[in-house]
Amino acid sequence: MGTKAPLAILISGRGSNMSVLIEASRAPDCPYEVVLVASNNPDAPGLALARAAGIATFAHSHKGLARADFDAIIDRALRDAGVRYVALAGYMRILSEGFVAGWEGRMLNIHPSLLPKYKGLDTHGRAIAAGDAEGGCSVHVVTATLDDGEVVGQATVPILPGDTPEALANRVLVEEHRLYPAALSAYIRAHG
Repeated sequence: MGTKAPLAILISGRGSNMSVLIEASRAPDCPYEVVLVASNNPDAPGLALARAAGIATFAHSHKGLARADFDAIIDRALRDAGVRYVALAGYMRILSEGFVAGWEGRMLNIHPSLLPKYKGLDTHGRAIAAGDAEGGCSVHVVTATLDDGEVVGQATVPILPGDTPEALANRVLVEEHRLYPAALSAYIRAHG
C-alpha cells in the first residue's frame, strides 16, 4: 500500500477512542499512522496513554487565549509534525472557522448520536427523553457548523427499558470503538 497517512488525534480527556485508533494503526493494512496526540488539557489522562504507546504528544492549555489564537498553536503543532489527517476523539473544544478551513476534508470526529439527531451535548439523555428506540454514534467530516458534516459511518444500539444516559453511553462507547477505526480507515483509503 505504500506509506501510511500521518494522522494526529486531538483529545481532551481519557483517550479511549484515541487508544483504539492507535491500536488499529498497528495493523499492516491500516492506511494511517498516528504521529501526534495533541490536547487542550495538559492533564488529560490520554496523553500518558499516548506516550506509553510511543506516540509524540503536544499539550497546551486554551485558558486565557482567544479561540483563533489557541487553534493557531494547535495548527502549528500539527503542521510541524507533518500531519495529513486529523481525528477528533473526545476533543471538547469548538473549533474556529479558520482552523476547520485549513483541514477541510481531512478532519473527522466521532459523535455519540445518530446524526443529524442530537448535535452537541447530552445526546444520550435527549435520545431517551424523546422515546427513541435506538441510539448510537456517528463518524462525520468536520465542518464549521457543529456536528454537521457528511456522515461517513454510523452504528446503532437499542435503547432499553429503564435505560439511563450512563448505561446507554457505555453501550454506545463499545460501538464507537468498533466504528471509528473502520470509518476513519475507509475515509482515508477513499481520499488518499
